[in-house]
Amino acid sequence: MTRVSKTDIAKAQDGDAKALETLVRGIQDRIYKLALRMLAHPDAAQDATQEILIRVVTKLSTYRGDSRFETWTYRVAINYLLTARKVIANDPGLSFQMFAEDLLDGIADEHSAAPEDHVMLNELRLRCTMAMLLCLDRDHRAAYVLGDVLEFEHGEAADVLDITPGTYRKRLSRARARVLEFTAKTCGLATPTAPCSCRKRLPAAMAMGRVGVSPSADLQGAPRFAEIEALASQTQTDLIAAKLQRATGPLTSPKDYATEVLKLVEPPG
Repeated sequence: MTRVSKTDIAKAQDGDAKALETLVRGIQDRIYKLALRMLAHPDAAQDATQEILIRVVTKLSTYRGDSRFETWTYRVAINYLLTARKVIANDPGLSFQMFAEDLLDGIADEHSAAPEDHVMLNELRLRCTMAMLLCLDRDHRAAYVLGDVLEFEHGEAADVLDITPGTYRKRLSRARARVLEFTAKTCGLATPTAPCSCRKRLPAAMAMGRVGVSPSADLQGAPRFAEIEALASQTQTDLIAAKLQRATGPLTSPKDYATEVLKLVEPPG
């Protein structure tokens, strides 16, 4: 990830195209990661990332340095992800009960996945981990992603969401409890006796197109499935949900938005 310096920010605000390009490249990965964890679907995350970067560029003149630039960009991003009509219209409206029932549809026995399927088992683990958060409403999802996935300090997360620290702590606590309860009750990685496991689920998931036949580019660099199994077996119950949610790898943007975004907007200044 390219570091965005104060000099680049100042030059970009003055209309320097090269500095603006550097700025966009410096933030695009973190914006994509946030969008993917909020939306779960790579195509939707890519579309949202471009829209957010356009907003960042067009609103850049309003940044006054009252907070860290990273905090400001996350605030712009979260505002889009929580309020944009396109995002709201495409929200699946899942519940944890609906998701649990879907996971058990077509489930097979523990030996259904072959040893050579370890890469696709990891793909399924990652997709399921991200889709699980769609069962939270957008406000609680945002609190959970910022706090337990991206590991923001509570004060900064509250600043990003433009709510009080007390309100943020309550949202995070509620979201954390729901994710932990579902993970412990349903996920075989968290609880060996749970009804669903990646090995049981993989054949049905591939047949239904929930995962592809080859690993996705945006998930490269994630810990291997065997590593996550080992991590899960050594992790306390109250920590395992967050550990699994964080074990996704860097989730870098699959495309370079700089040139594309700058074609769509006039440089500020």
